[in-house]
Amino acid sequence: MSTTTAPISVGSASPRLDGVTKVTGQARYAAEFRMAGRAYGCIAQSAIARGRILSINTDEVRRCPGVIEVLTHTSAPRLHQVAETQAWLLQDDRVHYHGQVVALVVAETLEQAQAAAEQLHVEYDVEPHDVVLRADHPGSYVPDHVNPNFPSETHTGDVDAAFGQAAFAVDQWYATPAEHNHPMEPHASTAYWDDGRLIVHDSNQGSGRIQTVLAALFGLDAAGVQVIAEYVGGGFGSKAAIRPPAVLAAIASQVAGRAVTVVVTRREMFSIVGCRTPTLQHIRLGADESGHLSSVDHLCYEQTSQIFEFAEETAVLSRIMYATPSVRTGHRLVRLDVPTPRWMRAPGFGPGSFGLESAMDELAQVSGIDPVELRIRNDTDHEAEGGAPFTSRSYAECLREGSQRFGWLSRDPQPGVRLDGRWLLGSGMASCAYPAGTGPSTATAVARPDGTFIVEIGASDIGTGARTALTQISADALGVPPERVQLRVGDSRSGPAVPAALSLGTASWGWAALKACRQLAAKLDGTPVTEVAVRADTTEDLKAQDKLSRYSFGAQFVQVRVDTATGEVRVDRMVGVFAAGRIVNPVTARSQFIGGMTMGLGMALHEAGIMDPQFGDYANNDLSHYHVPAHADVPAIEIGWIDEQDSLVNPLGVKGIGELGVVGTAAAIANAVWHATGVRYRSLPLTPSRVLQGTAG
Repeated sequence: MSTTTAPISVGSASPRLDGVTKVTGQARYAAEFRMAGRAYGCIAQSAIARGRILSINTDEVRRCPGVIEVLTHTSAPRLHQVAETQAWLLQDDRVHYHGQVVALVVAETLEQAQAAAEQLHVEYDVEPHDVVLRADHPGSYVPDHVNPNFPSETHTGDVDAAFGQAAFAVDQWYATPAEHNHPMEPHASTAYWDDGRLIVHDSNQGSGRIQTVLAALFGLDAAGVQVIAEYVGGGFGSKAAIRPPAVLAAIASQVAGRAVTVVVTRREMFSIVGCRTPTLQHIRLGADESGHLSSVDHLCYEQTSQIFEFAEETAVLSRIMYATPSVRTGHRLVRLDVPTPRWMRAPGFGPGSFGLESAMDELAQVSGIDPVELRIRNDTDHEAEGGAPFTSRSYAECLREGSQRFGWLSRDPQPGVRLDGRWLLGSGMASCAYPAGTGPSTATAVARPDGTFIVEIGASDIGTGARTALTQISADALGVPPERVQLRVGDSRSGPAVPAALSLGTASWGWAALKACRQLAAKLDGTPVTEVAVRADTTEDLKAQDKLSRYSFGAQFVQVRVDTATGEVRVDRMVGVFAAGRIVNPVTARSQFIGGMTMGLGMALHEAGIMDPQFGDYANNDLSHYHVPAHADVPAIEIGWIDEQDSLVNPLGVKGIGELGVVGTAAAIANAVWHATGVRYRSLPLTPSRVLQGTAG
């Protein structure tokens, strides 16, 4: 069998290999596994933000048509304590936030489960709640670390002295609201037990992670749990950790003795699957007369829940983005009676870039230096905090290329002076960066007698095109055309793999696939086979990596118009240029950048979870009131990238791109709105009412 004559696949524009399967309805998602006797679970949520459950009318509800069981803290099977305390469901009478799961109604049909759940009545002992984040909260504290494992605080140089001596300075507060993940496919699980083994079809971003928690909850060996996520309809970070459907479906199946499906509704997603924390950011920038930064000071306040600590890495961007001799960053958490914030696409770096890049635009304004030129002057080849050199950093090239594509040099820097009828016109820009990390993963490559290959990885393709990219990587490593490679993903039995999160996926899984396929090709060495398999793990390879700094970079340029009568902001044009190592597939890469920039547009103009302090709940908990960008909101988006040859970042030279497009977009839009109106907006989103109040003032 020859494995040496294939054309190069990596870098070619391949359509998605699962595209036809998805659009023709052949792909089965977690809620679509029809098994004999399958039952349905419907979640009941708390109507208070803090207190205790006194009673639930379970006997009455059990008599409703089709009801099999009503599971509450008094009737659900006992679970083992786990670190992921959010997964410890229906185990006690405490209510920690509005919308917490307090019961699950299991019935023969979905409609019967829903109807019965509506008859549930819960009596509470209500306690006073606290749900509003503020910087002067007496309970604020410094977390041990921030996501995923960055130090919470850093300090280099004399920040205060440098700021006091600065020729130009910015000292401002910036705010971002809670934002909610809303992938196309809601969170869902179908679970059943087979001779003591638990099998779960789950919508997630990493089956291995879910397997580990379920095994711990039920006191099983990992081999006693199989989690499958063959097709996933998006996640945006919300499916990277275990969520209630997987636990509830497993509990219900154990009790009912049959398969059970649990699907989270859109309203329920606002409270039980995580969200992006609101932030309050105090940023101080100091620069000398030439515009070179002398100090960067970035302190961020965030919220977490009473049951699980999560600290977002909002200020980390300020540690690496620009050259400065003195930088101080810090995070403060406040425990509130709210759902636990969790990952959302570009965690930390999305909201952090709004603060930092807005402040940089203000520094450009007060210093009289062009915003692009200011950033080029502060480019660096190493981290300001810690001094680690970058494996590659084509940031200045992104700025220059983006400026040229956008036509930035023809921009009139004067704000608030361009009118087209009742529309004010403006343009703005911002920079972006995101870690280009890798995590330990396992891949198995199998050669079959017919000359085809199977490559198995416990990855989740959540719609990013991972299947396609990994097939291309595997084909090149084997030296065969991609059509001879069958890729299998999403099954926890395939071995450990990092979740599809934090832009780790392609670099991590691709490294494992590359290693396994190369070893298999060497083992075959052109000889006929019956069947040969090779399993490879990158854990030890990662331990041997150097301490260089690994990041992707980019620049965003935006043109907007603002309606002086209504305050409406319309984005007319967006240009993004990125430096993200080796691009495996231009088709899927472009889609990822467009998706990220669209999400950043939603962050800038639409998205905000509005907390009602009286009830402790999000008042706009549906998609008719929580606005996300629609087709009419998204202009023509031009995407470009710098070809980077980075042999140090990982053996593939690949950097993550999933989050990079989000970072900087909101700041670029806000900076463009300042250029249009002459008014600086430091809180998101830029809704018509907020903008109208600013222009009127």
